[in-house]
Amino acid sequence: MIETVAEILSTNSALLARLGGGEAIGEGYWLVADRQSAGRGRAGRQWSDGHGNFMGSTVASVGADDPPAPTLSLVAGVALHRTLEALVGALPDMRLKWPNDVLVDRAKLAGILLERNGDAVVVGIGVNLVQAPALPDRPTVALAALGRAVSRDVFAAALADEWHAALSLWHRQGWPALREDWLARAHPRGTLLSVRDRDAGVIIGGFAGLDPDGAALLRLADGERRAIHAGDIELVGE
Repeated sequence: MIETVAEILSTNSALLARLGGGEAIGEGYWLVADRQSAGRGRAGRQWSDGHGNFMGSTVASVGADDPPAPTLSLVAGVALHRTLEALVGALPDMRLKWPNDVLVDRAKLAGILLERNGDAVVVGIGVNLVQAPALPDRPTVALAALGRAVSRDVFAAALADEWHAALSLWHRQGWPALREDWLARAHPRGTLLSVRDRDAGVIIGGFAGLDPDGAALLRLADGERRAIHAGDIELVGE
């Protein structure tokens, strides 16, 4: 089910509030907004509320036998990438960037935000269908500017289907297959990445894949392989 609203502070915040109030929100439900007045991305960044863009959130239930909850960000990336491929075809250099972005030639096209409430994870997705925000720290792009316009409602329906398929596989212990699918759609191994670590400062290394729990692996200059579980990762080069 896809529910659309004209304006809301944030689709993620709305679902978190409803979950916090004891409401049971089943998997398969999506809340999609025409406009968000307080949309946000990772690390509290503001997210553009451009009219015509996709801004929506859904809920995933996490059970004791499911894979680690943080892997849902990568599962959402796979579903999002599959949706874009199905609707607009192959875009030049469209890749997933760990853990939650879709880039086209290094410009941000879409982002994913996970927030947890107990055994439920709210998965928020924003896609620049019509317009891209001007951000001070990174280039952005919209599908319309690439000549690949898609209506919000068509995109929402297609994404809901792809997410349902990916989430169902995740629940059936299909995370290893989804992990390989993510790697096939991501920046290639050896791509230089930088991550800002709270304790060690900026770390630069070559992308060396994902560990079984979905952490990014970096191979440092001294040969050490380090797992990155959180932090802002940026592409340096290939």
